[in-house]
Amino acid sequence: MNLVLANSYQTFKRIVRAFLVRDLWQQRQVKCTELRLGDDGARWCICPDGLSVSSVVYSFGVREDVSFELELIRQFGVRVNVFDPTPRSIEWLRKQALPEKIHFYAYGLAEQDRTCKFSPPRNPAHVSHSIVGRKTTRAAIEVPVRRLASIMRALGHKRIVLLKMDVEGAEYGVIADAISSGIPVGQLLVEFHHRWPEIGIEKTEAAIRALNRAGYSIFSISASGEEYSFQRTADDLVSLGANNGTHG
Repeated sequence: MNLVLANSYQTFKRIVRAFLVRDLWQQRQVKCTELRLGDDGARWCICPDGLSVSSVVYSFGVREDVSFELELIRQFGVRVNVFDPTPRSIEWLRKQALPEKIHFYAYGLAEQDRTCKFSPPRNPAHVSHSIVGRKTTRAAIEVPVRRLASIMRALGHKRIVLLKMDVEGAEYGVIADAISSGIPVGQLLVEFHHRWPEIGIEKTEAAIRALNRAGYSIFSISASGEEYSFQRTADDLVSLGANNGTHG
């Protein structure tokens, strides 16, 4: 199935789910230059405006695919700070011949600094664990997680130009904490998990409203309706790209 047909099929499924009140039918809120990077299954839409070699980039949750991060490095020369606490991801990443511009940290992201239990995926073939307590026959694991503000302080960063979060349900608490902390982020790429019955669409609706109030607007939504791309104003993006404080 080619990309156009796959996207059409995903969009159709999303329409059906929205009709059944199992999904959102959210539209993008602003237009900008769009660039899609990464292989199928790890593809994200960014706005390239304001990105430069000195841009601070964080990527949370990579599973066993860093094609998106490698494309960022290839096209913009940025350093990418990659985070994932999942044992299988850690093992995979440590076996890769990664470029020096990928800096890996073996902990996750949450709204508090702590050690917490991560539930394994229901399908043993999948990689990502979740902070959300999901029903599974396999035992949970304990992993370290940190607040975004704590990570930035440890790495010496005052602002983030591009922040990608695929954190399996932890995104809601992280978004609320980042907004309340006043952390400046130019672009936020996030996978929402409202399709999970343990979460529901109301949490994603509330997160979008909170981000809108904080000055973030949606410029892209994937055909599946799960991956959202937010940005601040174009002036903010240029300012963040040109003046990052400490390099990434």
